[in-house]
Amino acid sequence: MTSPDDRTMRERMLAGDDYIADDPELTELSHAARDLTTAYNATGSREQPLRRHLLERLLGAVGDDTEIRPPFQVDYGTHISIGARCFANFGLVALDVATITIGDDVQIGPHVQLLTPTHPLAPEPRRAKWEGARPIVIGDNVWLGGGVIVCPGVTIGADTVVGAGSVVTKDLPERVLAVGNPARVIREL
Repeated sequence: MTSPDDRTMRERMLAGDDYIADDPELTELSHAARDLTTAYNATGSREQPLRRHLLERLLGAVGDDTEIRPPFQVDYGTHISIGARCFANFGLVALDVATITIGDDVQIGPHVQLLTPTHPLAPEPRRAKWEGARPIVIGDNVWLGGGVIVCPGVTIGADTVVGAGSVVTKDLPERVLAVGNPARVIREL
């Protein structure tokens, strides 16, 4: 599937090329992220300064007045950028093998999944543990209802609302309401 080259698996992953996740460097980075999410998820609701400190250590960027309610899970954390005044309810899973960029004023319902990893359809490379990833971009003032799943490579335009339980498999334009599996635009906003 993929020809060997001189790059590390982390370099391949960050370039958007196929890589093998079961790599010592990537494993260590993943463990470090899990250590931080474990500490974050153990905080109480009155420990906002500690939560903020842990988010700043975990994520690539986090804007002012952003709140993510535990539990919160990531692959690496450092590939996530989230804007100001965002709110994510309980149970956000953000698998950031590729970048996840979240704009300002985004509202995320409970148990939302932002999934950047991809896996080969062919059995041989999948058995050999090759995988890839495609970035996710969520525009300003988007609202993702509870249980929404955003698939690899998706961009959601600003001011769009995605209804609860929807599975977003393709890009959504700005200022629309989308629902279903797969999510489809049902009207403009």
